[in-house]
Amino acid sequence: MNTKEKLFLRKSAPEKSARMVETIYGCKWSLTVYQLLANNINRPGEMVKSVEGLSTKVLNQCLKKNIEFGILNKINYPEIPPRVEYQVTEFGQKFMRILDDIEKLQHEIDA
Repeated sequence: MNTKEKLFLRKSAPEKSARMVETIYGCKWSLTVYQLLANNINRPGEMVKSVEGLSTKVLNQCLKKNIEFGILNKINYPEIPPRVEYQVTEFGQKFMRILDDIEKLQHEIDA
């Protein structure tokens, strides 16, 4: 009989952050949206006009996911006509640095 005490428990991926990375990479437009925001294109109409193949419906779904994760923040301006802009949150900046590191890792793997 083995009376040795187990020192380690099974380690699993962090549930929320792993799902977040999977969802963002699974959405083919999220990385493009981040690129647009980095280039100061932060209004939905500008985003749709700036990217071939991006529809308003798909953009809105993508933006909604990113807001739910806390990566982006939606700013509503009380103007007529209404104006909406998106910005990266402090958490989103951290998350995007992690995505940049993953991309660098991919380049190392490909080399």
